[in-house]
Amino acid sequence: MARENLYQSLEVFYEKVDECPLRDRQFNFFELVYVISGTGHHTVNGNKFAYNAGDLFLITPEDCHEFDLQNTCEFMVVRFGERYVREYQWKSIDHIECLLYYASHLSGSVLANKEDKEVVASLMANLRKTKEQEMAYSEDLIRHLVNAIIVIAARNIAISRPQHIIPNADTRLLQIVDYIQEHIHQPEALKIAVIAENFGLSPTYLGSYFRKQCQESIQQYISSYRIRLIEHRLRFSDNRVHEIADEFGFADESHINKFFKRHKGMTLKGYRQTSATTSLAEA
Repeated sequence: MARENLYQSLEVFYEKVDECPLRDRQFNFFELVYVISGTGHHTVNGNKFAYNAGDLFLITPEDCHEFDLQNTCEFMVVRFGERYVREYQWKSIDHIECLLYYASHLSGSVLANKEDKEVVASLMANLRKTKEQEMAYSEDLIRHLVNAIIVIAARNIAISRPQHIIPNADTRLLQIVDYIQEHIHQPEALKIAVIAENFGLSPTYLGSYFRKQCQESIQQYISSYRIRLIEHRLRFSDNRVHEIADEFGFADESHINKFFKRHKGMTLKGYRQTSATTSLAEA
């Protein structure tokens, strides 16, 4: 399998093609592919989805994907790596974090909201025009447009779901998941007894109900969600270990390292060093 690398922090380009120029490729970067016109199928890691104009797909590092075009298609393609995430000073890392974390759970187009589809269509049209004109400050404008698209994409997948959540889950379960996300930085609020009280349930019933609906315990879900957010702090921010510990409500570095090592087999500093080494090797 061929591997595609990204040599700049951000690449944006338009293409009009009759067949996919890259097939069975694996990337070391993130790629947003917007369908301007045309139809066909998009296959990601063996999963095949039909696409139409207005769809937006997110491909993450290590994904293997290809497009099967039914006719001539036009695309806007945005590629960015971890360096781009680190370079941009987000007011809140949660936008980009949400996009990167839930990407592995996506099926089909990122865009679900009709109004957001219209906004993205306008942003993509402006992105294409700006790229073609190459006027003064074009690079800065391109970055602002790309960032707006990223935030909208994140907004469309902002609701976290356990990986094995049953289809047509009831509203109460989704409310519980929302509560966990909202209070992930507050350990006291995530005690089973506290969550149960907030939803008028007994702790025992809450535990069995969540496991039945999601095929994992509520404690497992909370831990895995917190671990993934900590991983993103280590990879996409310069926050020190004690700052990350404070943010997630750990008493000190020792406590967060014990928690992290129990799940990942290494300390936070070890994980950050390993991630940095891997990124350099793939660059």
